[in-house]
Amino acid sequence: MKKTKLGEFEEFVLLTVIVLQEEAYGVMIKKELEERLKQQLSVGSIQSALKRMEDKGFLTSEFGEATPKRGGKRKRIYAATSYAHKVLAEIKEIRAGLWASMPKFGTP
Repeated sequence: MKKTKLGEFEEFVLLTVIVLQEEAYGVMIKKELEERLKQQLSVGSIQSALKRMEDKGFLTSEFGEATPKRGGKRKRIYAATSYAHKVLAEIKEIRAGLWASMPKFGTP
């Protein structure tokens, strides 16, 4: 695996971008993550993670069309790069191998 780090929160954000596809913009990413993680998140934490991953080459972004609903403001829509898909596949393989190697959990 390449030495570029992907933290747990970044991994969640990246997976969420992939799940949301063309709906992967800040507010929707935040909403989806809050539902899945069952906790409140700040917009800033999401935006920081998106910026870091774009800088690392995991994401690209472009502005969508302006809409009257948003007062003419355009959404920044994110998409995962092929590099991101490769790194996520490696992470999944490593995690699966570790889980498969774990001794059975005791029953309560």
